[in-house]
Amino acid sequence: MRTIKKTKPFIGIGIVLIVWVFVTKFEIFNSYVLPTPTKVLESFFKMLESGELFEDIFISLMRVLKGFSIAFILAFVMGTFRTLVPSSVAYYEHILEFLRNVPPLSMIPLLILWCGIGETTKTVIIVLASFFPMYLSIVKGFTSCDGRLLEVGNVFGYTDFQKFTRIILPSAMTDIIVGMRIGMGYSWRAIIGAEMVAASTGLGHQILFSQQMSRTDKVIVGILVIGIVGILTDRVFVFVLKKLWKGSEEHGWN
Repeated sequence: MRTIKKTKPFIGIGIVLIVWVFVTKFEIFNSYVLPTPTKVLESFFKMLESGELFEDIFISLMRVLKGFSIAFILAFVMGTFRTLVPSSVAYYEHILEFLRNVPPLSMIPLLILWCGIGETTKTVIIVLASFFPMYLSIVKGFTSCDGRLLEVGNVFGYTDFQKFTRIILPSAMTDIIVGMRIGMGYSWRAIIGAEMVAASTGLGHQILFSQQMSRTDKVIVGILVIGIVGILTDRVFVFVLKKLWKGSEEHGWN
């Protein structure tokens, strides 16, 4: 049964490849629009040999990690502040709700005017994209703590800070981690869009440049690499979680 379970994803991939080969062989779409899998694979290996693919992956990854880290720190600090000082939420709740509904990519023209096309613009875009899923998950985790546990804290004479660090924070870890995984996915989405508009390096720029050069094969390579790198990033994240928290698969982290 375990063998069958492990082979199911490869069966799905195989079906997609068969359809792709069928479509290109019978020229249902022009080769300019949809190149053959062989052509895409050849371009992939050529980009690996030249080193351009590794360079773009590294640059995009560093941008994602930087923006994601800043977003998580901000989300955790603001979520903690909201929990410890609940009366403060009325002062900034509507501002956050407004920003949450503004697509980060729509901010690119304004950010370019303010910050240029340097790293600052791309970092801000990632922060705006990944902050809100993490913030909402953190707040949800903090506010959904079992009231009976807090009552136990009162019995032991815990201060508000002690109840937060010893009861609320541990009980919220599941929501925090789920929010971080979602935030990481949003970070990758944001950086690719930002690099297409305001960058001269990275995977997003590589895809746009390939499209301008009419290299559809390289565009597909870029898309596939983004998906693969995103999956690997998530798998590393899950691996670390399973080492830190036993039984993580029970909480949907696998």
